[in-house]
Amino acid sequence: MSTTMDISSENEPSPNHEKQSKLFFLSNVRYFIDKHHEQHAKKVIHSIKVGTALVLVSLIYLLDPLFEQVGENAMWAIMTVVVVYDFYAGATLSKGLLRGIGTISGGGLGCLAAILSEDFGKTGNTIVVGTSVFIFGALATYCRMIPSIKKKYDYGFLIFILTFSLVAVSGLRADKISELARERLTTIGMGFAICIITSFLIFPMWAGEELHHSTSSKFNKLACCIEECMEAYFSDSEKEGRQSINMSSCKSILHSKSSDESLANFARWEPWHGSFGFYYPWEKYLQIGELLRELASIILLQQVIKEKFNNVGISLGLTMHELGESIMKMRRGQEKVLMLPGLQSIELELSILSTSELQAIENVEALPIANFLFLLMEIVDKVKVIAKEVEELGQVAGFQSK
Repeated sequence: MSTTMDISSENEPSPNHEKQSKLFFLSNVRYFIDKHHEQHAKKVIHSIKVGTALVLVSLIYLLDPLFEQVGENAMWAIMTVVVVYDFYAGATLSKGLLRGIGTISGGGLGCLAAILSEDFGKTGNTIVVGTSVFIFGALATYCRMIPSIKKKYDYGFLIFILTFSLVAVSGLRADKISELARERLTTIGMGFAICIITSFLIFPMWAGEELHHSTSSKFNKLACCIEECMEAYFSDSEKEGRQSINMSSCKSILHSKSSDESLANFARWEPWHGSFGFYYPWEKYLQIGELLRELASIILLQQVIKEKFNNVGISLGLTMHELGESIMKMRRGQEKVLMLPGLQSIELELSILSTSELQAIENVEALPIANFLFLLMEIVDKVKVIAKEVEELGQVAGFQSK
């Protein structure tokens, strides 16, 4: 037994829907073009800033008064600029501080190991230095493999191992070691200061702003994917052929986890800038990003959508656009939108459809439709959870009410 339904009137796209789809398409094209030019301009600015920092740090070599103070150790200032300077201001600050902490701690322990080894004679000196290098090198390397430490402090431990090993095995006397450590810390501090000045004062690139904009843009990407899935049902399979659905946006969101975590880590180091305070809830962005990746994975599972559920897709797309705009403008949306009573009614309608229509269709025909209904209900549930997270972000971060 099979059931046929007359949905000819539902298959015709409304003028408003076509106009809305064109506007969404044009806005996305414009966004990607502007984003490309913006990224290119940022790369040019970053290159100029690095060149400026290298010129300034080279003055330590070129100007005799400065060179007399630090001597040949001036090269450590240049090395500091090269290895510390990063695209984002937060990354530059974190790497500079970790380099300083690693240098001080590694140099201090290296001096201590070198001083203690002098009291044990030539043979004892070798044993003490070798043992200390093994113990501290092994412990620091093990700490680097701990996930929580590797994400935030890996560079500091790397500098610690390097500095400790160089100082401990240098074989210099204690007075020369202290003088060498002072000169190198001075030059490293000069290089770090130049990095901070040029990074923070000359067109700063904030990791927090990048995470903020990238998170809000993901809502528009997923909204467009949902709308494309729904629009695919309007294509006449006999005349036009089935429309292809571009899932590249969903795939890019699925691979954004490491980028989001890096940006959030750098953002925590950044000072107060714009609307972002010292204790801005960056972890909320990571939670929302994880939920968006789950939603993207669900959308990728469903390639074919039925015509009669077009209104569901439009509602989901508009909701995702509204949530993305809420984060982008740092404004809390309408309460009736964030509470999503419309999605609750859609969820109820889908549950009714799953019990009424599928009973009238043979088992073989009902299987793909049941699978589609299940996935669509999963999308609705995930959008509701994301909406609640955005509402909590607005409360914690102090978004203004519309």
